[in-house]
Amino acid sequence: MGKDKKPLLIENVTITDAGAKGKSIAHAPDGRVIFVDNAVPEDIVDILVTKKKKAFYEGTAVKFHQESPLRVVPVCEHFTYCGGCQWQHMNYQSQLHYKQKEVENNLKRLGGVIPEEILPIVGCNKPYFYRNKIEFSFSETRWLTPEEITSKEEIADRQGLGFHIAGAWDKVLDIRKCHLQEDPSNAIRNKIREYALSHDYSFYNPRSHSGWLRTMMIRISSIGEIMLVIQFLEERKEPREQLLNYLLSEFPSLTSLQYIINNKPNDTIYDQEVICYHGRDFIYEEMEGLRFKINAKSFFQTNSTQAYELYKVVRDFADLTGEELVYDLYTGTGTIAQFVAKKAKKVIGVEAVPEAIADAKENAQNNQISNVDFFVGDMKNVFNEEFITTHGLPDVIITDPPRDGMHKDVVAQILRIAPKRVVYVSCNSATQARDLALLQEKYKVVRICPVDMFPQTYHIENIALLEAK
Repeated sequence: MGKDKKPLLIENVTITDAGAKGKSIAHAPDGRVIFVDNAVPEDIVDILVTKKKKAFYEGTAVKFHQESPLRVVPVCEHFTYCGGCQWQHMNYQSQLHYKQKEVENNLKRLGGVIPEEILPIVGCNKPYFYRNKIEFSFSETRWLTPEEITSKEEIADRQGLGFHIAGAWDKVLDIRKCHLQEDPSNAIRNKIREYALSHDYSFYNPRSHSGWLRTMMIRISSIGEIMLVIQFLEERKEPREQLLNYLLSEFPSLTSLQYIINNKPNDTIYDQEVICYHGRDFIYEEMEGLRFKINAKSFFQTNSTQAYELYKVVRDFADLTGEELVYDLYTGTGTIAQFVAKKAKKVIGVEAVPEAIADAKENAQNNQISNVDFFVGDMKNVFNEEFITTHGLPDVIITDPPRDGMHKDVVAQILRIAPKRVVYVSCNSATQARDLALLQEKYKVVRICPVDMFPQTYHIENIALLEAK
């Protein structure tokens, strides 16, 4: 909207639905859809329009005439500002309802896909404190709340440790209690902040690329093992050892204490050396008798409990008898491959990340699984005629691609070799719908089952079973 135009206020609007990316949906008197960022279905509100387009508006609810019965009081003090748990103000059963609805709508609307059977969404028994991995950033200039900005009091404490604010890459919201990871996660973070501030350790500033403390990561496995990794801008041996020794004294249960010296402008650790200061350089995760080594760089589903539920659905959909050759595309660290291996003749896993494949091979060996092989390479290049000739024509394909879905060449190859079943795991039902639409040339979508891996957010996984026509 132009600078001179009066802001548009649309009054007494009923929120009718939940939409993509955590937005709620209403309709303006002129027929345009309104995407609202702080309301839930059945709220009746006044909406201040913040963006005006030809086909839709975007806006914020500024007055609530009637609150929805779906509303609950958010448990987190940071809910208004954090943005990490966008649906915390909606009861969990309603979250599940709208997640299932989104999957079904995306498949039908975007892909023209109508499954023969739609299974009810698999909800999470732990809607809070479910993450096994979480990362926090240090900031020299933390994000200030509107109350702090309007306050006339001088703000002396500007350093923070928490989550980056959406749309403000250089600002971090200082977190006192996060409801995503179980104890001692909050205690560890708060003790680090307290110690750092009392010893005048500098926090990172991405604009000036200065400040000693950069990030911290905590992993807590389902069997209670704890990994803490702290990232520093540069080596300062004495204060580094003081901090790490302090943490060991406060948290003797730490299984793994590691650190990184990273003087690059970005915080990514995958090209950095991770140095083990105490304990092992890995922790163990367990699932149905299988044990997985998880290091600082390992990919593992961030909700261990729901990952188990997801894998059980995948195994059920694959319907293995012990005679099948299975290809597990985008295998990651090979968890699904190993999970289904005991019911297959052989499993072939393919993944683009070399470190992930190294983990997969080691875990398979440690689990004494001999009927799996893992290969590294870009899927669209590796999954070719030569590969299939070498390793055999699969009876079943399990595919779990990233959010962008499968490359068109991978889809084309699946259609060419036409295994009898495809189990498609997706973290983005929109791109899954696109791929399923293409696969319908030779396949029918027999069954789908959404699985909620991330309660309090709009994210949803979906598993689809395809059978050759």
